[in-house]
Amino acid sequence: MTFTYYGHSALRIQAKGVDLLIDPYLSDNPLAQGIVDIDTLKPDAILVTHAHGDHWGDTPAIAAASGALVVGNYEVATYIEQRHDHTNTLGLNIGGGADLPWGRVTMTHALHSSSFPDGSYGGNPGGFIIEIEEKVIYHAGDTAPFAEMAWIGEEYAIDVAFIPVGDVFTMGPRTSLRAAGMLRANLYVPIHHGTFPPIVIDTSAWARLFEEKGHRARVLAPGETLSL
Repeated sequence: MTFTYYGHSALRIQAKGVDLLIDPYLSDNPLAQGIVDIDTLKPDAILVTHAHGDHWGDTPAIAAASGALVVGNYEVATYIEQRHDHTNTLGLNIGGGADLPWGRVTMTHALHSSSFPDGSYGGNPGGFIIEIEEKVIYHAGDTAPFAEMAWIGEEYAIDVAFIPVGDVFTMGPRTSLRAAGMLRANLYVPIHHGTFPPIVIDTSAWARLFEEKGHRARVLAPGETLSL
């Protein structure tokens, strides 16, 4: 199984027989320029944590070209059905999950906000627990730490957690450490950092902070791939 990071919160997961995209903010993502062409992406599913433009991104274009299943909250699913005539959707709500041919996806809570670029209501923001090939992946979306992360860490043996660390709009380096203490993942990868001046942080210092507290950390550069 491989994970390719495209900067910000955009992530591609490739496993046996399945190709997934999460939060495909690519065309307008300054970190993704020159490393990915959306016309080459043919995912089986696109998972959208919330409706903000820097996460919703190229979802309509990629979904139209690939026919991918679009997974998100009920409002995200309804929006792409009604506004973009894409009917291959799975609308979830917080705590709900569904079995799919390649595994299982469950939507988690996130402490954030959500609206589409045109101002339409985007429903509750969330994250995803993805169970695939006997591995558990957690993409937290945009969030602050929340107490239920402890429950997630008890319920799931998380192999890799992708967590926001850029501060200002999400948790920052020190508060993400608090999240790690609850999640108890085997590996942490930082997301939602470096894209714009307000969320530029020293990721080397972040990794040292995590490792000093006994957490494995791996910083991925845009375009870099991690194998699990």
